[in-house]
Amino acid sequence: MPGLPAANGGMRHAAVLSGPPRPSAEGHTVRFREDNSREPARARAAVAAWRDQNPGGTSEDLLAAIGCHFHPDYGVVLRALLFAADRHHARVITGATGSAGPGGGPS
Repeated sequence: MPGLPAANGGMRHAAVLSGPPRPSAEGHTVRFREDNSREPARARAAVAAWRDQNPGGTSEDLLAAIGCHFHPDYGVVLRALLFAADRHHARVITGATGSAGPGGGPS
């Protein structure tokens, strides 16, 4: 990577990850480049369908129910999608727009 433009107009070096890939806890090498645009869309749809059927379910329940359909390291993504779906649902119910959090910044 050549670098990223700094705020003052100069150049700063971008962070580059180097070294061999590290195995995950289960011995699988995590390769995010193998992820394609269909996986996140499939995960969003699966989480939304699961939430519709399980309005009081927890993230652990979600992983137990649909986690086996995704790569073992995709659990964090499924949890994040569940959080985002619940946050969106709460904003719809309360009428909040989500433009500012408690500190006045984006939420």
